[in-house]
Amino acid sequence: MPIRTAVVPAADILQLRWTVLRPGLPRESAVFPEDDAPGAYHLAAYDPDGVVRGCASFSPEQLPGDGDGHAAPPAIRLRGMASDPAVRGQGYGTAVLDAGLAEAAARGAGVAWCNARTEAVGFYEAHGWEIRGEEFHIEGVGPHYVMVRKLGTVPARP
Repeated sequence: MPIRTAVVPAADILQLRWTVLRPGLPRESAVFPEDDAPGAYHLAAYDPDGVVRGCASFSPEQLPGDGDGHAAPPAIRLRGMASDPAVRGQGYGTAVLDAGLAEAAARGAGVAWCNARTEAVGFYEAHGWEIRGEEFHIEGVGPHYVMVRKLGTVPARP
């Protein structure tokens, strides 16, 4: 049975995002300024009982350093992607990633990017993402890489 995904309000995924990505930190640390930005959207993946087991947030934001004098394609930033450790490896992360990127392409984005935790690089590479630049450290969170994926051409929604 395929995993059900849906675009949802940020509040619907906050608990999972906080529990997985910000353990030991205040709940507010899992609320991102981009959550309510124009064009932002959030994906949830549900188990058969309707429990959120995967989440990801997307917001329009140009890829840092993408200014070589040519017009950069519209970009979408992936942030706050998490899957419940109890179901990791069962497809919930892939489900929100695929649904979120399909939505991004439908909205006219040409490239997606994220600050990927070093431990998650293999997951992203398996889904067509590439590392851009050197590893860096986010205070209180850990080591990361900027990762990028070009999106297919899907007509923008009217």
